[in-house]
Amino acid sequence: MGIGSDRQRLILLSSPPDSSGRFWRILVIITIIGLVLALIAGAVAYYLLRPKPIPRLTLAAAKYEQLTGWREDAVAAAIPAFLKSCAAVTARAEGAPLDARTKSLDFGTPGEWRPVCAAAEKLPAGDDNAAREFFEAGFVPMLAGNNGHPEGLFTGYYEITLNGSRKRGGAFQTPIYRRPSDPNRFTRAEIEDGALAGYGLELLWVDDPIAAFFLEIQGSGRVRLPDGAIVRVGYDGGNGKPYVAVGRLLIERNVMPREQVTMASIRRWMAEHPKEGAELRRENPSFIFFREIPGDGPLGAQRTVLTAGRSLAVDRAFIPLGLPVWLEAQERFSKGKYRRLVIAQDTGGAIRGPVRGDLFWGFGKEAADGAGAMNARGHYYLLLPHSVAARLTPRS
Repeated sequence: MGIGSDRQRLILLSSPPDSSGRFWRILVIITIIGLVLALIAGAVAYYLLRPKPIPRLTLAAAKYEQLTGWREDAVAAAIPAFLKSCAAVTARAEGAPLDARTKSLDFGTPGEWRPVCAAAEKLPAGDDNAAREFFEAGFVPMLAGNNGHPEGLFTGYYEITLNGSRKRGGAFQTPIYRRPSDPNRFTRAEIEDGALAGYGLELLWVDDPIAAFFLEIQGSGRVRLPDGAIVRVGYDGGNGKPYVAVGRLLIERNVMPREQVTMASIRRWMAEHPKEGAELRRENPSFIFFREIPGDGPLGAQRTVLTAGRSLAVDRAFIPLGLPVWLEAQERFSKGKYRRLVIAQDTGGAIRGPVRGDLFWGFGKEAADGAGAMNARGHYYLLLPHSVAARLTPRS
């Protein structure tokens, strides 16, 4: 036992410890981490790839005390716009739908709206208190949502000015087209390549393809002819192709940071990069057709003259034209806020969804600057006559 046992103890003490236990512990930990990462990856993939719910207008009854800025807004400024819509609504058959193109909910008939329209005609002009009392007595505010989610995007548009001619020649090489008999046949690229040429559909020729593109985005404009005469043109439908936002493409391709993307910055970039700008425009297959507007304008989709700051373009599939709407929105990249009563009177190719709006700013440089910079998130309340609101209010 002497020397042998001492040697055995020495061997045991100097031998490396058994590492099999530690190996299995590490293997278990790695396996657990792998499973956790796989579960996280699966959850992320499901979130990103899951089918989005079909857009659906939902309404929740509210009170006027919940409308931020209601007491401060010059509500009477929206009454002339409301009366214009009333004229369009009450001219229709008593039992017709308020807007035949709105399929989301039953917003009543001209017969149900006629009493509130008659009462609006008796309001004293410019009296904000009287206008507020009129709405508070006759309408119920209902918060709009997309499947219960009230937040949406709100942008601006204005009446753009272009230089043009009734005949092609010189600098006037870009056509503004009338609506063809089959408007859904061609994409923007095909139309730009001459698909509609030779059919006599050219309403006007303008000197700037960029301005013509932004005319489509605005939906209405003034064209100054060589003799100084002004021709008003207005939206007359589109080609039914999906709208692709060129601003989003510029962001995705790291051409511009999101906070710098406005109509003005996109237009400037296109002017500085004419070839790339032309190619970018062709990536938006949507194309808009126009008609000449005689007399006052611009006219919205309801065929009423729009009111600067008080007319709102909406998605007519969900929101009927003629509806009073209380708008609350906050600019995404500035401190600008919008708290005002507007009237749904127009539509637009890019205005899609139950909570989406485009505010009309009017005409001129100030309107162009305001509309071009507007990029707000917010929500709106639909103001509905009591009989309509009662029918649309969910019963507990």
